Amino acid sequence: MEKKKNLPVVVGWMRRQPMKVKVPVVASVMVACLVVLKLTVKNHAHFFVASELSHAVGLLVLGYKLIRQRTCSGLSLKTQELTAIFLVARFISSTIIEWNIHTVLDFITLASTAWVIYMMRVKLRATYAKNLDNFPIYYVLVPCVILAVLVHPYIPNTRYMEMLFAFCVYAEALSVLPQLRLMQNMKMIEPFTAHYVFALGVARFMAWAHWIIQTIDTGGAYFYLMGSGSFWFLAIFLSEVVQSFILVDFCYYYIKR
Repeated sequence: MEKKKNLPVVVGWMRRQPMKVKVPVVASVMVACLVVLKLTVKNHAHFFVASELSHAVGLLVLGYKLIRQRTCSGLSLKTQELTAIFLVARFISSTIIEWNIHTVLDFITLASTAWVIYMMRVKLRATYAKNLDNFPIYYVLVPCVILAVLVHPYIPNTRYMEMLFAFCVYAEALSVLPQLRLMQNMKMIEPFTAHYVFALGVARFMAWAHWIIQTIDTGGAYFYLMGSGSFWFLAIFLSEVVQSFILVDFCYYYIKR
């Protein structure tokens, strides 16, 4: 009971603080979470599995909304299409480079995303706010393609696959932008859509934690494991950071509510 009483006090205090106070507080909380994960999770592969599972939970929430409520209001079709594009790229590259549990999880997530797109385009088309979902997806695709050509890992005997893999990393980092733009245009957050975006935020944090902890554990050598020096891993790390900052403000207000 005491914790429940203290929570509104803490939230109220955070709301009153200027941005120069909020940023260090949020950063401190994230660092504390990273320390806990580093001390408790020994197998680093679990981070990516947790990231995929979090995305899957978000899709289950969307599935419930689409089936039970028969509406896709508040949901961005463009974000779902961007998600499908980078998942196709990641599935192809993963199949050729290294078939593992992540390949299976990507296929399941891709199939689920394709079903969501089908429901939005066909079954529930009348409830889709097309005029508000107005973020041009080429704003994401074109820069990601250019960056993938310029900065990508070196993987022996996999011609062009390294560029495809790099593209999916960059596209994933920005794929949520149409969804956030739609929320801004609607000037409201539909509850089930909010749960979905929060699940994406958790997924990104887990992936971000993986890169940081791997780098710490290897003393920085993790930056050079694919033979392209620090540029590729710096780019992939910045991609995780960019998407984390895109989602962190939303996740803060989601938890506050």
